Amino acid sequence: MAEYKLQGLSCANCAREMEEEIQKLKNGEDARVLYNSSKLIVKDDISLSQVEKILANDGATIVKDKHEHDDHNHAHTHSHSNRMLKTLIIMSAVLYFIAIFVGQWSEGIAITIFIIAAALSGYQTFIQGIKNLFRLKFNIDTLMTIALIGAFGIGEWKEGTLVAILFGINEFLEGLGMEKARSSMEALLKVAPKQATLIANGKEQIVSIETLKAGDIVLVKPGEKIPSDGIVIEGKSSVNEAAITGESMPIEKSIDESVYGGSINNEGILKISITKSYEDSSLAKILHLVEEAQETKTPTEQFINHFAKYYTPAIILIAIIVMIAPPLLGGADWGKWFYQGLAVLIVGCPCALVLSSPIAIVSGITRNARNGILIKGGVFLEQLGKIDMIAFDKTGTLTKGEPFVEVTKVFDEQFLTIAGSVEKLSSHPLAKAVMRKVEETSAPLTEATDVETLPGQGISAIVNGERYFVGNEKGLPATALSSSIQKEITALKDQGYTLITVADNEKVLGLMGITDEVRSESKQIIKELHQAGIKHTVMLTGDHQQTAKKVADKVGLSNYYANLLPDEKVQKVKELTQKGKIAMVGDGINDAPALATADLGIAMGKGTDSAIETADIVLMQDHLGKLPSAVKISKRVNQIIKLNISLALGLKLIALLLTIPGWLTLWIAILSDMGATVLVTLISLTLMIETKNKG
Repeated sequence: MAEYKLQGLSCANCAREMEEEIQKLKNGEDARVLYNSSKLIVKDDISLSQVEKILANDGATIVKDKHEHDDHNHAHTHSHSNRMLKTLIIMSAVLYFIAIFVGQWSEGIAITIFIIAAALSGYQTFIQGIKNLFRLKFNIDTLMTIALIGAFGIGEWKEGTLVAILFGINEFLEGLGMEKARSSMEALLKVAPKQATLIANGKEQIVSIETLKAGDIVLVKPGEKIPSDGIVIEGKSSVNEAAITGESMPIEKSIDESVYGGSINNEGILKISITKSYEDSSLAKILHLVEEAQETKTPTEQFINHFAKYYTPAIILIAIIVMIAPPLLGGADWGKWFYQGLAVLIVGCPCALVLSSPIAIVSGITRNARNGILIKGGVFLEQLGKIDMIAFDKTGTLTKGEPFVEVTKVFDEQFLTIAGSVEKLSSHPLAKAVMRKVEETSAPLTEATDVETLPGQGISAIVNGERYFVGNEKGLPATALSSSIQKEITALKDQGYTLITVADNEKVLGLMGITDEVRSESKQIIKELHQAGIKHTVMLTGDHQQTAKKVADKVGLSNYYANLLPDEKVQKVKELTQKGKIAMVGDGINDAPALATADLGIAMGKGTDSAIETADIVLMQDHLGKLPSAVKISKRVNQIIKLNISLALGLKLIALLLTIPGWLTLWIAILSDMGATVLVTLISLTLMIETKNKG
């Protein structure tokens, strides 16, 4: 497939019509005209000259060669086009008022000036409209052309010219609104670095990031962007990862730590071993998916586009009826009702309706991307706004996924010293949790010898000439297990703790209750989700009942389900989908089946490949902190789209109702369309304003 940038693509409805025409060409069945990003995607073997002819018929042109990505030039072409239109509109408005003034002395000169003013602000529309008339293609250009010719034909020079000027303003505002949305998206895409300092054979050389491959060594100086994913092999610095994760606070990086392409090195000099070529890096995948996401059609957009196909022909039919029915059936004045019919034609413009969704969708996706939330398409953004239940995996999602000593029972002062002296010899995850606890207390350690591992039980070793056991209750010497100790063990297990015991042959020195530490932010996030309109929050976990209950109570979940195997999680998600729309949040690896089964899959994994590939939405952070924000934004987008549709149709309906008493005029008709376009654009751009202030 070949990809081209387009200039002059300022009408969402026109883009849809051009796409349909191109798809009728040989090898054009997969062609796409992407209004949101102003792009054309076609097969390599399609006749480009025929495509360009179709584009030219609607005032669009190809401005770049395929595969080039000069965002600055792309933005420039749009702004240049808008500046020219703005200048022509101002000139037309000035001439309009001059014509009114001159008309007091010379009607002929005034009419000439009116014609010039109308031509300046709408010549492209009217040239296109004439072409469409010969092709029997009825879109807004055709309707406006018929209306203007009709108005001039019955001597309505002043009103016809005003319609042309107002329509020009309408076109300008429509193009300006989408340009704002596009420029915000393009600014997001510019986070990608362009060059890198490659170290080869002991020499530094500046190279394009596209040439980097795994194993290359690059030098990143303070203030420079890291060119691709890699590992620090020399140096220490803080790194700003906001472009990837949305986190504003810098992250300290030192030797053997991973870094993301696109993040910014703050103060130190880093040598980095590249682990992925740029095209395979997290940033490249994010930018590619975000760019694709803005073009996926939501169910609402698909309905609007389908509706628009029938809306304009229906308006033409109504206009004809308005023109001929009153004079034929009621003997009304032909001139008056011909004028009314012309006004009805103008109401037939579906642009505001088609524009009701794209700007809001692009704004919502862009804002979430700035927050480190990757939404793979408008359809998923819309779906998130409809979710009323969220299911969470426990480990690594609501909890940190690391063993943590939460409770200690000390029966002998040597307890922590013995525990640390023995466990420092083990690499078991529980041993690491014990060591973190011992280090917190600064307990003195000593050398352990004659170490013996007891599979499934723990570890035994000699410390200060005496043998000690560290492990679970199964490995305790029978002589050390008194009834009081047994009660303590039972109580801790009932509370959902994993036990570590420390004992010699005669007594138990102490007990540790280990659990998976709940993330400090989890409780607040669950609260914010409920406030954002999520009715039910549930947890699905393979842990036993007591552990699940403890976590659920601690974070404030609505419900929980424990002892679930992976296939049972899938079954439980299916059951929950019968009760409402559900999103599943997991790590994108172990929970892949459940993520796929839910109405919406949300993965968290700080940019891991599996997370990006598995879910519909990816939280690029390693926590849930931005999830409530994503829910609020998606609900706001859905509200805006519904409001926009209501305004676009409502204003047109009011204008059409004015034909009943014969009050509809040309300028009221165009103002109803322009008013709808202005309101739809401004309301959608409120999301963009919030992006700049808060995103």
